[in-house]
Amino acid sequence: MENNASKEVMDKLTKVCICKSITRAKIKEAIAGGAKTLEDVQKITGAGSGGCGGRRCTPKIQELLGK
Repeated sequence: MENNASKEVMDKLTKVCICKSITRAKIKEAIAGGAKTLEDVQKITGAGSGGCGGRRCTPKIQELLGK
């Protein structure tokens, strides 16, 4: 139980999209809510629309989609 709780805390603290300050928890929420593709996640969360154009977060989002 403790391991799961600490994982949830880390998900809320870890930024996947640094430009837009979007957390791993938000990305996981979008996936749990039905987002199946990178484009779905980006549309729901706004990730990838920051200054870097998704260069930093796209691989991280794809990794989360693969899990």
